[in-house]
Order: sequence, then structure tokens, then C-alpha cells
Amino acid sequence: MTDCDVLILGAGAAGLMCGIEAARRGRRVVVIDHARAAGEKIRISGGGRCNFTNLGIAPDRFLSKNPRFAISALTRFTQGDFIARMDAAGIAWHEKTLGQLFCDGPATQVVAMLTGDLARAGGALWLGCAVGDIEAVVQGYRVGTVRGPVAAASVVVATGGKSIPKMGATAWGYQQAERFGLPVVETRPGLVPLTFAPQELDWIAPLAGVAVPARVRASGPAFEEALLFTHRGLSGPAILQVSSYWREGQAITVDLAPGRDMAADLRRAKGSAGQGMMRTALGHVLPERLARHLEAVCGVSGPLAGMPGTVLDRVARQVSDWRLVPVGSEGYRTAEVTLGGVDTDALDGRTMEAKGVRGLYFIGEVVDVTGWLGGYNFQWAWSSGWAAGQVA
Repeated sequence: MTDCDVLILGAGAAGLMCGIEAARRGRRVVVIDHARAAGEKIRISGGGRCNFTNLGIAPDRFLSKNPRFAISALTRFTQGDFIARMDAAGIAWHEKTLGQLFCDGPATQVVAMLTGDLARAGGALWLGCAVGDIEAVVQGYRVGTVRGPVAAASVVVATGGKSIPKMGATAWGYQQAERFGLPVVETRPGLVPLTFAPQELDWIAPLAGVAVPARVRASGPAFEEALLFTHRGLSGPAILQVSSYWREGQAITVDLAPGRDMAADLRRAKGSAGQGMMRTALGHVLPERLARHLEAVCGVSGPLAGMPGTVLDRVARQVSDWRLVPVGSEGYRTAEVTLGGVDTDALDGRTMEAKGVRGLYFIGEVVDVTGWLGGYNFQWAWSSGWAAGQVA
């Protein structure tokens, strides 16, 4: 039997951060993960460069049944606090678009920083170690593992969600919450490409590989970022963002030329270059393949001079107000995050401890807090892990 003060289940971003903080307080910490390496999502994120936070962190950029729940953790351990740790570790970074911060070098630097900090603080890291259910005992909790049982005064669940199952993601954390009577908000894939029925896919698939700046909206805010046509549907940052707000049966609206009045542009083109073709006029704004495809699917041919205003308006609407209904998403296989999770009503927002279940904590993606694309979810992991680490 191994005895410790704090047992952390999950060696991802949130679990490692929590372990560091608890160990620095002098707590005997064991962090366990069934994977053979710690921080695998950190390693693969951002194309291997780790989009580790965002300068624009704000509560309205996180989805939750209770959108105010995340405020306490996010304001007590901020993006500036994590940046300071990166700087202290000598890890170079840069800002990309929309406040997104990436490592200059490989993301493994971040994993090494975290595992190194955990070791220096005296925390133990057990990798490749499967675990059983969490059991409440007189002095705290007991968890069976392949290395023998572990007894702990506190247990922190940092096992993430269901996204990217090939990396070992499971619903285990939600199951443990339910074992202790904590409600779980419906889970679904988030930050994920959207798929379409054959009639829409016939329109989309021939453009596979074409990317274009777009403004896309589902039921929430509009996102103006890149859109990518694929053989299966639509992807790219703009689509991933709206996927978190989209629900089955809803339409999405796509503007392929954000900031432009396409009807006015086409009328000007007709007046100044009336012998030109529609694809030529569209090609001043859109990639050539997309311009030619739009000309074909709109069924227009011949010079602009011969096209009435109603035709120009119809083409402009296809560009600037394209409405279509996804039939689903690519699912957890490619989803970057899991929406939903342990209900925040059952957790203390300052400590991440389960209400009425002393010594049991839930942090990171397993909680019903999901950020936008662009470093927001890593910041939630750092912040929620830090909050639990101060008290567990």
C-alpha cells in the first residue's frame, strides 16, 4: 500500500499543474496516468508547438452551463502567470493571430518544464499505470492500481474528456463523478469538423483542400478565421469554433468574403468589365478554384454584361450568406475537446472540490468548462489545476 496526501489521476496539463502546486506546499503527491508519457495532448497541440495560452482570456470565451464558474480560477492564475513560468524556464514563444501564444520550439519543452517542476517539488509520477475505481474509506480514499493500492487524503480527477480516443481518452472521469453522486452535463465533441448530407457534400467535396478566410456563425458568436473545404465537409478554425455552439438541426451561416459587399462588387465589375466572366469577377476576391466552382453551381455563364441584377444578387448571396445544415461532426476521433462534463453546480469554483464530498476534486477538461480554440483550454487546465493545488 502506498500512502500519500494527494493522489492526482491524469498527467496532462491540469494534473501536472495541480501536482506541482500541491507538492510545493509540502504535500506528498503521486500523479498517475495510464499513458506511457505525460502531457501527450500538450505534445501534439499546435502542430507540435503547443498553443499554451491566449492573451485574450476572458470568461465569455468559455462555454459552460454556468459561464461564471471559471472566473475565480482564471483570475487567480492568469495567462500572465503561466507566461512568467515559461520565461523563467527559458522557453521561447511567440504570438500568432488573435492572441494565440505558441512555443518557438517543440511542445515537449513545456512537458519537460512541468515534469521537471513536479520532480523538483518532490512529487512522484507513475506512468503506464492503469487504475480502478475511486473508493471512499475512513481516512480519505483508496484507489487500486497495477502497482498496488494507493491511499490518499485527497484525490484529484484530471483525466480529461472523450476527445481523441486513440490517445486513450475515455469517460472514466465522468463515471467516477457519478459514483459519488455528482451530476454530469451531457457530453459531446467540441472544436471539431462538421459533416454534411450528400446534397451539400456534392457542393463541398470538389473543393477539398481549398482554404479561404470566412465569417461563420451557428447559434453563438460569429468567428472570422480560415475555413477549409474537405472531402467529408468543412473544417478550419472558423468551423471548429462554431462547432462548439452548433446543435443538431441548426443551420450555420457562412460568409466567404467577410467585410465585402459582394452585390456591389459584382455590379461594379459589370460596369467596368462587362465582357468578363463571373469567375473572373469572383476571382478578385476568392481562390480561383472556388470562383470557378461558384460560377458553375450558380448556373451562370457568359459575360457579366448580359446578367440581370437578380442574378448578380443570387451569386452574391451564395458568397456572403451561404446557409447550410450540418448533419453531424467527425466526432471524438478528431475533436480537440469535450463539451459538457462534471456539472459546475456540484463544484466549489475557488477550490474545484466537490460539494459535500470532502477531499475529491475535478479539474481541467473533465469539468463542464470548454474554451474557444486558440489556447483557452490549456489556460483553463493551468488555472483549474493551480486552484486545486492550493488546497488539495
